[in-house]
Amino acid sequence: MRALLRVVAIATIPAWLGTSVNSAAAQDFNDRWSIIPKAHAEPAPEAPDQTKQNSPDQPATEKQPTESSVNRLAPRSANRVFSGKASFYSYSKGKTASGATFHRDAMTAAHRSLPFGTRVRVTDPASTKSVVVRIVDRGPWIRDRVLDLSLGAARTLGITDRGVARVRVEVL
Repeated sequence: MRALLRVVAIATIPAWLGTSVNSAAAQDFNDRWSIIPKAHAEPAPEAPDQTKQNSPDQPATEKQPTESSVNRLAPRSANRVFSGKASFYSYSKGKTASGATFHRDAMTAAHRSLPFGTRVRVTDPASTKSVVVRIVDRGPWIRDRVLDLSLGAARTLGITDRGVARVRVEVL
């Protein structure tokens, strides 16, 4: 039995070495040691618009602005409106991200990107109550919320019993 295993091992090892040596021998030094494989890409086709614009028999046309470029160049409206979920927060002492002292009964709010001092009107569509708050802090840090109100602003809106409410926010 051992003699049979030796014969099989003796026959298998040279066959295995022969196949691995042949594939390496077919490559030159740069092919074997290059970390970037050779790319076999076809050249990019020419765009049909380039050939039409460069032909001398067509008159030069003035480029008309597209609708998206006109909208991009138009001045932005001062009143931005967005909606989403708002919650409220309250802690006893501390500083806001703007550096001001936090007063939980003040009409303030936290927003991720609006500048500090921005005034916004927050409306609860369920009760149609609204309050004007000033952005003094950063947040909310929960993904689907758009605004964190102070406790005073949440009481005015009547959302303290719900905790989180759908609101409409208008930048003033």
